[in-house]
Amino acid sequence: YGVDCMKEKIKMLYDKDDKVAYKVLLELETEVTESNELYNYFNDLLNMLKNEKSFVRVRAFRLICALAKWDNENKIENNFDLILKELDDNTSTSVRQCLGKLNLILIYKPNLSGKVENKLKQLDLTKYKESMQSLIKKDIDSILKNI
Repeated sequence: YGVDCMKEKIKMLYDKDDKVAYKVLLELETEVTESNELYNYFNDLLNMLKNEKSFVRVRAFRLICALAKWDNENKIENNFDLILKELDDNTSTSVRQCLGKLNLILIYKPNLSGKVENKLKQLDLTKYKESMQSLIKKDIDSILKNI
């Protein structure tokens, strides 16, 4: 991709049309497995984490996790509190999506496992519906088991 194309894809991650944005998210997640091109836009993803819309922040979180493989400048470590803040989201489905990708950071950044463990153990699950609490707890337990 050229610079303009990547910038356009990132812009599409903000799209209100979930189908459009999700398609781009999946494309970028696949691309990141083979190329570090998106790493040049890491700061754009960090800015997305500050967005008021939960779905935009989740997309950024997922891509940042995928970029752990290429993070030779320790940008994830340097911004880890901001990144992990997304696990405090009030939307249970958002938190579950993030938890599902957290293992990518743990694989490539084992030095962050202590911080991840602390964060997961202090999450307040009481703000979610009871049915979601147990699912999130199961996700957390699965991650903690592998740390």
